[in-house]
Amino acid sequence: MVFGGPPNTTYAEVTGAVMLTKNYNPKIMTWAAGFAIVLAFIGKFGAALLSIPVPVMGGILCLLFGSIAVVGLSTLIRHQVDLSEARNLIIVSVTLVFGIGGMVIGYGEFSLSGISLCAIIALVLNLLLPGGEGWKNKQIEENSE
Repeated sequence: MVFGGPPNTTYAEVTGAVMLTKNYNPKIMTWAAGFAIVLAFIGKFGAALLSIPVPVMGGILCLLFGSIAVVGLSTLIRHQVDLSEARNLIIVSVTLVFGIGGMVIGYGEFSLSGISLCAIIALVLNLLLPGGEGWKNKQIEENSE
């Protein structure tokens, strides 16, 4: 890729950074993005980043991606998703394992992984597993006939 990674990666990293810094001002985020683009063209800055030991970067990434997972879980809690219901627990847990575990599904040159695979798995499980509102309404209609 000439212009960097996929936008979902950037979005996830920004979500984690915003949560950690508690800085929600769009103007500051715009300035930070412009500053990061300028720094990308300075070779000495890249060399300085490469000098950071791998265990230190690993710790930073654990914190960052862990905070991204917590943002997702807090969204579920805020919207009062009942994770004690087996259906919801299965959807969330399978989706998390596929995403965190690096699952790749594909055939030939086509493959799905990461956020795209997780989104499709979550949608399919949501449609197939009984217990959603659609299934409750279907059961009521069948009993009234």
